Amino acid sequence: MKGVWGVSSSPPAACAASQGPGPASPASEDTAWSRSPQDAARAEEAPLRQRHLLPRPAAAAAGWCWRRGPGQARRGAARRGRGLRSRSRGRAALLAVRSGRRRSWRGEVPGQGSAGKVGAGAAGKLLGPLRPSRPVPSRPVPLRPSPAPGGTAGGPLAPVAPGSAAREPAAMPPGSPAPARPRWGVALWLGLLGLQAALGWAGARARAGGCPPPCECSEAARTVQCAGRGLREVPRDLPPSTRSLSLTGNPLGSLPATAFPALPELRDLRLSSCELRAVEADALAPLPSLWQLDLRSNPLDFVSPRAFGNASSALRELSLAGALANLSAVAALLQGGALPSLAHLDLADNGLLSLPEGIFSALPSLQHLDLRNNSLVSLHNVSFQGLGQLESLNLSDNSLMRLRNATLSQLRSLPRLQRIGLSHNPWVCDCNIEDMVNWLKESNQVEGKGSLSCSYPDGLLDKPLVKIRSSDLNCSLPVDIQSQLQTSYVFLGIVLALIGAIFLLVLYLNRKGIKKWMHNIRDACRDHMEGYHYRYEINADPRLTNLSSNSDV
Repeated sequence: MKGVWGVSSSPPAACAASQGPGPASPASEDTAWSRSPQDAARAEEAPLRQRHLLPRPAAAAAGWCWRRGPGQARRGAARRGRGLRSRSRGRAALLAVRSGRRRSWRGEVPGQGSAGKVGAGAAGKLLGPLRPSRPVPSRPVPLRPSPAPGGTAGGPLAPVAPGSAAREPAAMPPGSPAPARPRWGVALWLGLLGLQAALGWAGARARAGGCPPPCECSEAARTVQCAGRGLREVPRDLPPSTRSLSLTGNPLGSLPATAFPALPELRDLRLSSCELRAVEADALAPLPSLWQLDLRSNPLDFVSPRAFGNASSALRELSLAGALANLSAVAALLQGGALPSLAHLDLADNGLLSLPEGIFSALPSLQHLDLRNNSLVSLHNVSFQGLGQLESLNLSDNSLMRLRNATLSQLRSLPRLQRIGLSHNPWVCDCNIEDMVNWLKESNQVEGKGSLSCSYPDGLLDKPLVKIRSSDLNCSLPVDIQSQLQTSYVFLGIVLALIGAIFLLVLYLNRKGIKKWMHNIRDACRDHMEGYHYRYEINADPRLTNLSSNSDV
């Protein structure tokens, strides 16, 4: 084993005796203070470095001794005078000081009062990696006594880096390995590798899920955003677990039967502003769990009643705002019974003049019906019977002039109806609106009923309906004009029938005179026609023409 520095338990005198003569005597080959001629020359050339060295008596007084290992005697001839051990310890000390590790070569752990001996095996581990591969002229390590407790000098010797004598020496625990270098670069490199692996994993998951390149997929929310990507058809490689799909603003044109792949978990489909003109049969059949369908702002001409296939659809919300020129495009779908679970129907902004009879009869689960911003003039053909779940009805921004008694009776019969919108309609305040005024005063279903006002006549212009009294209407005609007109039509028919019967009776009584008169007219017509025939024959034959002219002469 190699020789190492250690704290000796023997007295200073014994330590000095074991080390032999001092620096003035010839250098001993077995002591740590032996210097090679190169070291002596370097010491003479650099006195600034040598002033940090302490004489051997001071080291002996500090209790330091040089111990030799058993194998040093056999290898001493090859290593004497080269200062390998001093050089290795000096390099280790410089590295320890530069790395900020304040360790002490005296073998004491900071915070402990007792000093421990550094074993030969620990020193070998510490100095082994720092030993150069070829001999280099040795360089003595500057040492200075460590401050003893209480601020007095006289502690064991400690290595001092050149030019840094004022710094506190670093302490090294007994038996500890070499000081560990900072690993911040390694940690940063590993972090970058981890980030790259995570991004690659996320990309692989996205590709494995089938997210089409022009779209953006969110695995956490299970949504696919393909809005405004210029798509001419629905992407085929959509993730099967998609719950929300947005295709808004793509010029799709139409939805054929094979438009969508199998998406069993899709619930929200947005197809607004897609220039759709037709939705063919079975186009939405691969979407059995569809709840919300947005078809706003599309010029729809045809929607097949079998667009959802042969089975009933689970659709709950259907938006057709601004998508219909007339309701016949979707009338077959609404009346065909394919939407038994539909709860929200939006037909706003379509310019509808009227509604087909029984258009809502096959929607038993309908809760919200939006008919605002159309051109509806009357609701006499509309039947609200069977809509027991209806909660809100919006008829604002239409052309309604009045609500007839039949319509008011149907609205009263709906048990769950809570909100009715009637604002921005040109109400005509005549005698026919009296029943509606009374209904408004009694009902709490109409939203903003205080803002409903008259648009005609001029005497009641902008007057709220709820403030109109019967005397303000000045009804000079009977209230039920329709029944009066029906009575007049019946009387007119009876009079016309009586006149016809009298005419026929007169003809029957004068039948003989009429017959004689008819015969006379026939004979006169026959004589007149014979004269014309005779003249035609004479004019056609030249001989008869000359004879006729001579006879005339």
